[in-house]
Amino acid sequence: MTSTVSRKDAPSRSVTGVVARALGLLSVLAATSAHASEADLVLPDFATKTFLGGGLNGHQLLLSGIAVSVLGLVFGFLQYASLKKLPVHRAMLEISELIYETCKTYLMTQLKFIGVLWALIAVVMVGYFGFLRHMDAGRVGIILVASLVGIAGSCGVAWFGIRVNTFANSRTAFASLRGKPYPTYAIPLQAGMSIGMVLISTELLLMLAILLFIPADFAGPCFIGFAIGESLGASALRIAGGIFTKIADIGSDLMKIVFRIKEDDARNPGVIADCTGDNAGDSVGPSADGFETYGVTGVALITFILLAVGEGFRVELLVWIFMMRIVMVLASLAAYALNNVYQSAKYKNADHMNFEHPLTALVWVTSIISVALTFLVSYLLIPNLNGDPSLWWKLSAIITCGTLAGAIIPEVIKVFTSTESRHVREVVTASREGGASLNVISGLVAGNFSAYWMGLVIAMLMGLAFWFSGSGVAGEGVGQLMIAAPVFAFGLVAFGFLGMGPVTIAVDSYGPVTDNAQSVYELSLIENVPNVKDEVKRDFGFTPDFEKGKEYLEENDGAGNTFKATAKPVLIGTAVVGATTMIFSIIVLLVGIKDGVLDPAKAQYLSLLHAPFLLGLITGGAIIYWFSGASMQAVSTGAYRAVEFIKANIKLEGVEKASVSDSKKVVEICTQYAQKGMINIFLAVFFSTLAFACLEPYFFVGYLISIAIFGLYQAVFMANAGGAWDNAKKLVEVELKAKGTELHAATVVGDTVGDPFKDTSSVALNPVIKFTTLFGLLAVELAVELEAAGQGQLTRILSVVFFVLSTVFVYRSFYGMRIQSVAGASAPESKPQAAVKTA
Repeated sequence: MTSTVSRKDAPSRSVTGVVARALGLLSVLAATSAHASEADLVLPDFATKTFLGGGLNGHQLLLSGIAVSVLGLVFGFLQYASLKKLPVHRAMLEISELIYETCKTYLMTQLKFIGVLWALIAVVMVGYFGFLRHMDAGRVGIILVASLVGIAGSCGVAWFGIRVNTFANSRTAFASLRGKPYPTYAIPLQAGMSIGMVLISTELLLMLAILLFIPADFAGPCFIGFAIGESLGASALRIAGGIFTKIADIGSDLMKIVFRIKEDDARNPGVIADCTGDNAGDSVGPSADGFETYGVTGVALITFILLAVGEGFRVELLVWIFMMRIVMVLASLAAYALNNVYQSAKYKNADHMNFEHPLTALVWVTSIISVALTFLVSYLLIPNLNGDPSLWWKLSAIITCGTLAGAIIPEVIKVFTSTESRHVREVVTASREGGASLNVISGLVAGNFSAYWMGLVIAMLMGLAFWFSGSGVAGEGVGQLMIAAPVFAFGLVAFGFLGMGPVTIAVDSYGPVTDNAQSVYELSLIENVPNVKDEVKRDFGFTPDFEKGKEYLEENDGAGNTFKATAKPVLIGTAVVGATTMIFSIIVLLVGIKDGVLDPAKAQYLSLLHAPFLLGLITGGAIIYWFSGASMQAVSTGAYRAVEFIKANIKLEGVEKASVSDSKKVVEICTQYAQKGMINIFLAVFFSTLAFACLEPYFFVGYLISIAIFGLYQAVFMANAGGAWDNAKKLVEVELKAKGTELHAATVVGDTVGDPFKDTSSVALNPVIKFTTLFGLLAVELAVELEAAGQGQLTRILSVVFFVLSTVFVYRSFYGMRIQSVAGASAPESKPQAAVKTA
């Protein structure tokens, strides 16, 4: 049998070498001084302003945030230790540790790739800060270190996420055997809160450290370096994780149809890879993504305040936004504790529970407490900002638009993805007579409808924020403090989206634990262990109820699917709304401020009458649709390889479970195609950003706006269509008890279509939007500086070179990822039905 995994080809290495040499040109091109930019941003002295009636100055208040961050870290690690100590049978523990080891191997492999990508980014940063900004080597080095800290943060929380989840999955599976549903809910949520608190507290601690301990005239570049680093880490892990998990998921799921075997059958060598993918895609990716989203939104607001707010108000606003984050960490802790008390009293001894209800309650309780604390703390900190006693509640109301979005958006999404929703039940109904065909069409309907309603919800919340900010009237409302107050308001909405970040991350992380728990149960073969009931009774003090345990795990998996679906649009919405603030920062740097407003002479180029701006709007959409196709192509080809290997090697007679070597081979296939897909996609995005930034700055602004808008609707559509297909299958399995039927087969096909929709393309658009915008901030300044140095012709040449490089990787993302025959050629076009033996 020929190998299903090809070696990384030499052209890839040679292209990367050319790339590095091309980027190296940037470091020797200009010698003139640059105009004002984020490199010149200077933080104010926080000790010059007092708060709370003069009791504390700004520096002291921000130091309290470090204490809260440490508290959050302590809470998270205590929950980690508590999970580790929970009882678990050895058969289940062995499986969860095998999953963890494969996850760890995968993560280490991705870290090596991220190191290569960072080297490319570092060349640009050295060229910009060292040669164009004339910073000394020590300062450039610190900026590079800040970017590495950002990468380390993204990767560190990703590792913590998989470690906690792989503790929790086996403990959840074992707890289900007690015959009560409550532990099956409580353990995944505890794991999620552990991850959420560590993630948000780490991010907050690092940002406060830069704010308080880096010299004021140097913190701006460090924030940019830090944000680019965490965005790079999140983008790579999100893209690769999304490809990996769906290759494994599709490869495993299709075996249910081909061989008529049960879900997570231990004889299927694809199941371990599927469990690894649940963590790689649904834990590693979201953890890194949430970390980056939280940081980038903060950096965008800091940049805006330093560029567009009058000097007299910068300290108050910077202290205020960080205090909002600090109190919302405390709000999440309080809400989790209160919800635990109530849900425990209600469900601890119950025989049945709706697993979605307590999660919904947690989200709403957190939102309400966060809103109350927002208004209270704002009143205490800024009761009379600029002599206006109304600004404190107007700013609070703007953030509240985002905080409420964190609760409202999940409710809207559940209309299209919950097992109880009419849209999901419509997918099942359509599948009864129409099979997989009508199943797919109904899922597409759900996705399209959801994009409509989500667009209206986000527009309404942003519209309210616009109204509270003063409706764009200069000198009115928040406009007293800054230019372009509505843009600041939109940034605050994005800021509020993740205000209750620990809980948002917790309900998102709930899903991979519940999914893995079901798999761990099946893979452990615990029911086949000799005298297992007597053993469990002797060692753990209860008699296991296997039938109830399986029922609880399946029902809980449906709740996990729903809340994974609800968390995605929150992160996507944050990326898009927050991108508006960073794009405005780019506009300020390009246009400049004259007499307190954007320079009219240059602002006219931000118009449809300026052709490059319009062309940029058109081009951004092209990138979004290419990205969607390229990421799904990587899944398609990788899944083909995985299915081919599993079909050839699965053994259904005479064995209880697949061999470890076969399982590891499937993991290897998934990793291989995740890497290939990621490198093509990321470098295409990277060089496209450089190419369009060098082409024309206002073209680039239009391009960024277009990516954000197209990306929002494409991501929401794909995420919710996939969620509908996923839970339609779950309805058939749990409520209708129809596994193995034609109806089940139809919903499995729909789910495999939805897999790359919801867990590959849609979720990866979030970090791609933010990375493009953040890296674009440096890229467009590089281009402007070269132009100012009289190197306009060279800038155009570089634009062409970078565009050619980007098209090489765009080309490779399809033609280099196609399913190949033994001879190395594509499958014969004239014989689409022929079975093609792959190399």
